[in-house]
Amino acid sequence: MPRTPHLIHPARKTRTKPYPGRLTSHFPADHDGGRTARGSGTISGKSGTHDSIPPLRRNTSFNVFWLGQALSVLGGSVSLLALPLLVLDATGSLVQMGMVTVVSGATAIGTGVFAGYVVDRVDRRKLMIVCDLVRAVLFGAVPLVWWAAGPQLWLLYVLTALAAVLKTLFDVAYVTAIPNLVRTRDLTAANGRLMGTFALGSLLGPVLAGFLTAGVGADRALALDGATFLVSAASLGWVRFTARPAGGGTGASTATGTSTGDRTGVLREMFVVGFRFLWGHPLLRPLTVQLTLLTFVTMGATDLLIYRVQHDLGRDAATLGYVIAVSGAGSVAAALCAGRLRRVLGFGTCWLASIAMIAVGVTVTGVSRSVPVIAALAAVFMFGITLGGICTMTLRQEVTPDHLLGRVTSAFWTVHNASGPVGAAVLTLLAARHGVPAVSLAGGALCLLILGGGLLTPLRGSRAGVAAPAGPAAQDEEPAAGPSARA
Repeated sequence: MPRTPHLIHPARKTRTKPYPGRLTSHFPADHDGGRTARGSGTISGKSGTHDSIPPLRRNTSFNVFWLGQALSVLGGSVSLLALPLLVLDATGSLVQMGMVTVVSGATAIGTGVFAGYVVDRVDRRKLMIVCDLVRAVLFGAVPLVWWAAGPQLWLLYVLTALAAVLKTLFDVAYVTAIPNLVRTRDLTAANGRLMGTFALGSLLGPVLAGFLTAGVGADRALALDGATFLVSAASLGWVRFTARPAGGGTGASTATGTSTGDRTGVLREMFVVGFRFLWGHPLLRPLTVQLTLLTFVTMGATDLLIYRVQHDLGRDAATLGYVIAVSGAGSVAAALCAGRLRRVLGFGTCWLASIAMIAVGVTVTGVSRSVPVIAALAAVFMFGITLGGICTMTLRQEVTPDHLLGRVTSAFWTVHNASGPVGAAVLTLLAARHGVPAVSLAGGALCLLILGGGLLTPLRGSRAGVAAPAGPAAQDEEPAAGPSARA
């Protein structure tokens, strides 16, 4: 089961929304005498009003954006294989290859603390374009340096760290920008298309990377990824975003800035404001708790699957590739039908059903000795992961005021992703001692407990957006004193 940002971390553009639910939404208007509140994220190139956005099939701006990001996702999937191969090629060291991965993960987590704060205070569209252009230069420089000076390991460490910072900033901005591209009623379908593209790119990218690396070298494969960032930047320059509808339905304070100029106030706004909004919302609070517990199980599920197929069952890498390919089909299927399922069943049913599918997938893939059965249940697992991811992402987009969406997204990712590495370490350690079947049964049982807990929360019957109460997260922010910052 390939890792996906959907329950764990939106998609290269995780944006993923990642993570959705279709709800009635109302967004606060500015009440500062007509000025844009300092600290609210903005999108340049707006045209018209949110009500003027056409249906998804005729939404040219979204479709251009979607195609541009599709190519970028494919390039990013190439880098996922090409960069480790380049490190291994340059050093011959598995430890060095692992260290590059550690640098990437640690930098992404660190950036997540302040990424939402930045996104909510700059022109989001310009920020995404700048992130794309800088990444294009960084990746494009690798083959030039390799040609001029030979392999340079320090460059790969710098590249990895900077790319992780830029990717995190882009991903948070990406999630906040989708509601400015599509109608509220189309959010689930739009997120489904983006998630499906991510799933497909994640499957095809490594295959393409293998051919490119064998044919032209890993350094030039990275340069290809750099070229896809140029396409992404061009698509962002072409599309036009619209303002989201205003209203008082959230009950949140419309002010967005803080008058405190001290360091404590800034640090609080970087993370605490987004977290307090999550904790004060009747749907986002239980959702965050459940997803944190679920991520503890799901991040390590991939390692258990690989160990089960290759070690316990003694199958080769080709068989493992077949299993992963079938599991990816589950992601694509979920992305295609998430919008319809959300409309028919509602958010709560889709979310709880996704947990049930994950529980069944984790259990059966760990105890079955039949490869076809394991492949089929891996697809069920990925269907649940992707459906839940699309639903949770859309939910955040619909119920979060625009001026807080970056910080709420960043806090949401940071909180629930924190349990993943711990869970992966615990599950793999226990599997080494007690075997994959026992740990898989325990993981499935934990998922069922999470499902039972969800039935006791407002998530159970949720079909429409629940207005955020005027909680402390919203009230902490004071009226702005100046115009919004621009990228």
